[in-house]
Amino acid sequence: MTSSSIHHRPSPKPSSASRSPALSRRSFLARTGLAVGAISLVPRHVLGGPKFVAPSEKVNIAIIGCGGQGQTNVRELFNHNDAQIIAVADPIETQDLHAFYFKSTAGRLPVKEEIEKHYSEKTPNYKVADYQDFREMLEKEKAIDAILCATPDHQHAYVCVTAMRHGKHAYCEKPLTHNVWEARQMSKVARETGVATQMGNQGHSGDFIRQTCEMIWDGAIGDVREVHAWTSAGRWNKKQLSGQPSPEPTPKGVNWDLWLGPRESRPYSALYNPVTWRDFWDFGTAPIGDFFCHNFDPACWALDLKEPISIEASAAGGVDAYIAPVGGLYTYHFGPRGKMPAVKFMWYEGGLMPERPEVLEPDDQLGANGNGILFVGDKGMLTCPGWAGRPLLLPGSKDEAYKRPPATLPRVKGHHRDWLDACKGGKPASSNFQYGAALTEVGLLGLVAMRVKKKIYWDAKAMKATNAPEADKLLKESYRSGWEIPA
Repeated sequence: MTSSSIHHRPSPKPSSASRSPALSRRSFLARTGLAVGAISLVPRHVLGGPKFVAPSEKVNIAIIGCGGQGQTNVRELFNHNDAQIIAVADPIETQDLHAFYFKSTAGRLPVKEEIEKHYSEKTPNYKVADYQDFREMLEKEKAIDAILCATPDHQHAYVCVTAMRHGKHAYCEKPLTHNVWEARQMSKVARETGVATQMGNQGHSGDFIRQTCEMIWDGAIGDVREVHAWTSAGRWNKKQLSGQPSPEPTPKGVNWDLWLGPRESRPYSALYNPVTWRDFWDFGTAPIGDFFCHNFDPACWALDLKEPISIEASAAGGVDAYIAPVGGLYTYHFGPRGKMPAVKFMWYEGGLMPERPEVLEPDDQLGANGNGILFVGDKGMLTCPGWAGRPLLLPGSKDEAYKRPPATLPRVKGHHRDWLDACKGGKPASSNFQYGAALTEVGLLGLVAMRVKKKIYWDAKAMKATNAPEADKLLKESYRSGWEIPA
């Protein structure tokens, strides 16, 4: 994910269309007195309201945040004939990402060029509108049906809430937000506006996470009382161990004030951008924010682990005021949920791993490629690779003999496909903002416990750490004037 396009000025008020219920075809004709034969002259967003996309139409999408993850999403949308990207917004013209896993050149102009080249194969001279400020884009590009947000974490809520208040469907990369209060707001606004939403934890749309749920619900490992999940990822910045980075000249083509968005002004540093912003508390959410929504997802769904009662965390090398540690260990306790017993959950990062169970056979692996999850039940164990990969009973010989239960959860045809179908009036996407907000909140609470440096007891209804009033400023951060989340 990379920067979004925002200008430091008060957010525009939603138009009357975005605040009004969608007009039916009959009421529209009655109010305007237009003849039936004139319907073809009326834009579809006027006929059906700001959220309306006919099943036969293409979904006009704007990309907000054109770094590596924005570029990755663009390429995925190319695979869907009913998705059409018509605008992009980002305050950075170009970024060299070859030093990172993206191995590409991204930014507003390269991504714009890539989109135009793709669509020009079928539509000669296809043009994409580009903006530094996404709010200006929303004001001018009235044909936009939906936005895809791939900005740094600190701008997710501002971008998506603004877009949803404009009646735009929204896809947002994970974690859904930068703090717990924002997660609550994202869920609330999505519900109020009725737009189609999806968080970018792609494994949630696969068959394997559904198999995991079905196996656990079928009693394959009995009652689950312990879960472990992990990522080998650590801090990106290896040299900056503490404190704020030293000031550097702002590169040409970078609107740094826009990139900062809701955060207080400070000098540019190459340690912030690209990608390495993830390490800094003001912008990112450390490895747990980056990977939790992928690797904890199967447990959240299968066991309904959404409201922990306590959270504690320890950091490798201590906790700095500006930058996240190189690794962490987090422990959550969840109470009983219906017929399911209490669960202890542990998250590991930066190379830490759960202890290898003694019952494993020599060829058995926990997870894959440094990411995974392990369920420990009364009758056995189950592991999945990261990104909600294929579930495997442990030891492996037990998995070979096990007959998997029939499918009971609906299957979908891909993460972006699930969202596009929802944009066109289908069922809500399975990782919509209600689900995504709850999943994100659990991960972010680990960071709160780490930063207050003590075990916290959580009152989910009141959104309070009952024993740590100092956590309040982390649960809801302060915002630069003019950058408050739209009410």
